[in-house]
Amino acid sequence: MATTVTVKGSLDQALRKFKQKVARDCIPSEFKKREAYDKPGVRRRAAEKEGIKNSRKRNRANNRDY
Repeated sequence: MATTVTVKGSLDQALRKFKQKVARDCIPSEFKKREAYDKPGVRRRAAEKEGIKNSRKRNRANNRDY
């Protein structure tokens, strides 16, 4: 799975498009995730913490008064 961009115009635009495609394929986040080993308990606690954070965001968005 190679990410390719054809250059039509400036190199800066092509580089920007390439970076966007790579980010869309989740390559940087996947690399970060595999950079170091996390114990299963640490991974589980991080997932719980992330879930709490996301639920608070959803509650805050739903409870806004307009």
